[in-house]
Amino acid sequence: MGLVLVGIASVQLGAGVAKTLFDEVDPTTVVWLRLCASALVMLAIARPALRGRDRHDWATVLAFGATLGLMNWSFYQSFQRIPLGIAVTIEFVGPLLIAVLGSRRVRDLAWVGLAGAGVLLLGFERADLDPVGVAFALLAGACWGGYILMSAETGRRWPGLDGLAVASVVAAALITPLALGRHADELGDPRVLLVGAAVGLLSSVIPYTCEMIALRTLRPGVFGILMSVEPAAAAMVGMLVLAEFLSPVQWLAVACVVVASVGATRSSRAPVQPAPD
Repeated sequence: MGLVLVGIASVQLGAGVAKTLFDEVDPTTVVWLRLCASALVMLAIARPALRGRDRHDWATVLAFGATLGLMNWSFYQSFQRIPLGIAVTIEFVGPLLIAVLGSRRVRDLAWVGLAGAGVLLLGFERADLDPVGVAFALLAGACWGGYILMSAETGRRWPGLDGLAVASVVAAALITPLALGRHADELGDPRVLLVGAAVGLLSSVIPYTCEMIALRTLRPGVFGILMSVEPAAAAMVGMLVLAEFLSPVQWLAVACVVVASVGATRSSRAPVQPAPD
């Protein structure tokens, strides 16, 4: 359990470090560096076999990669505009809905209601929230839900981590025209490249390693419950690293989503899965 919590803290710290660059470079540049690092790590770990794949295998992994790329890009666009903790809280509604849909109990709709109440609480202080940032967070949440569904389908067609490795390359490739086009000049700064590599380390290498080791002995249900603390972890990183202090109402909103996620995960056979944000 400790390894999972270290992984969660590392992912959110990586996002916090990434945001420190946003005054100097566009989020697209940072997310591209992060995706490239992720792709290199996954290729080194999985060394995927590409021969013998049919068009359905490739269609699945290409869709998975597109979802992964859009999820990361929209997430970075969201927390450029709104506090990190709020962005993750809104984004978490996507996998929460997938967890609830994995249950056949009508009473589990209450968890959706609780999460919805949390999101509505954020609207009480709309002056503090950029609506474009909120929209990007909702898009990232929808992509996270799609990521979970596509991950399952990819896992059925690609063994081990092969599918995720190929999808990571696809995601990085899709962002490449944006990063090397309009924002290519930003890549000439060694400091940007160094911080981008650090974001890749924090957001990919450390959490992937921790989760792979932890899942050898940790039950999936427990893993899903631990993942439910992501919004709170993001809020803490936002406060400690970025000086993004949430109001009491916003903390209550985060708590609602965390509790709803824990409840939905306990009731569902499909726990909330991590996404490489």
